[in-house]
Amino acid sequence: MTGTSLIRIGTRGSRLALAQAHEVRDRLMAAHGLPAEAFEIVVLSTAGDRIQDRPLSEVGGKGLFTQEIEESLLEGRIDLAVHSSKDMATQVPDGLALTAYLPREDVRDVFIGRRVETIADLPLGARVGSASLRRQALLRRLRPDLDLVIFRGNVQTRLAKLAAGEVEGTLLALAGLKRLGNEAAATEFLDAASFPPAPGQGAICIEARAGDARTDALAAAIDDADTHAVLKAERAFLAVLDGSCRTPIAAHGTLNGDRFRFHGMILTPDGTRMHETHIEGERGEAKELAEDAALRLVAEAGAAFFEDWKR
Repeated sequence: MTGTSLIRIGTRGSRLALAQAHEVRDRLMAAHGLPAEAFEIVVLSTAGDRIQDRPLSEVGGKGLFTQEIEESLLEGRIDLAVHSSKDMATQVPDGLALTAYLPREDVRDVFIGRRVETIADLPLGARVGSASLRRQALLRRLRPDLDLVIFRGNVQTRLAKLAAGEVEGTLLALAGLKRLGNEAAATEFLDAASFPPAPGQGAICIEARAGDARTDALAAAIDDADTHAVLKAERAFLAVLDGSCRTPIAAHGTLNGDRFRFHGMILTPDGTRMHETHIEGERGEAKELAEDAALRLVAEAGAAFFEDWKR
């Protein structure tokens, strides 16, 4: 692709978001033989970045990290948007589409301790910070004695708060640490089978205007087919459960050749109740299998389980 018009890539302004946007740009440069000057990284402030003193569930949920960027796409001020897939709402606005996914990074969460290396070694009643209801619920299942507090901010902010002694530990996505070259900060790597990730965790997605032939051609060249298939399934699972920032939901799909395996989990925020399911089938049925997994959990847990989340 050799067009001369500038390709504007929209992103949030954190170090991690910028690293992801530059990775997308670099892959597009390599795929299409374009120079860096053919691209502009457009930094956009989102409500999720500005509001740091409250849980996302109290101020609007996942859309807080995407609304301004999606408005810029719809208004033609940017051509592509780069997001962390786990930040995306289950439905994108009319006129937009998720067109590509980069190869997925390690999906695991990690624990970062201030004075101890593992969750098991934390003293009784230790304070641990996390902004994720899923991580909080899973952690409460492991250590119901811990004092869990809301921990907002980008990776650097959270690590600084930890170092300052505001908490004794925190949980972060390994993928983000690796993209920032900060994997060494992790003191314990949590097994994805027992501590499953958020839907979409570890995957960078590209959003564009639906049906835009120019951006479709750009993105298609760097789309990872396996990641795309798995993320489509995980998002379908989330959509059936009407997932939001009020609902602790975990999902992890994997492909091994033409075989698709899926692990889905729902929890109450206090971690006292949990339902999970494992399902396997053909690659071409991945989305339907994930939807079936969600329906199984709904049937098993009962309607009251989901109503409790909303109170």
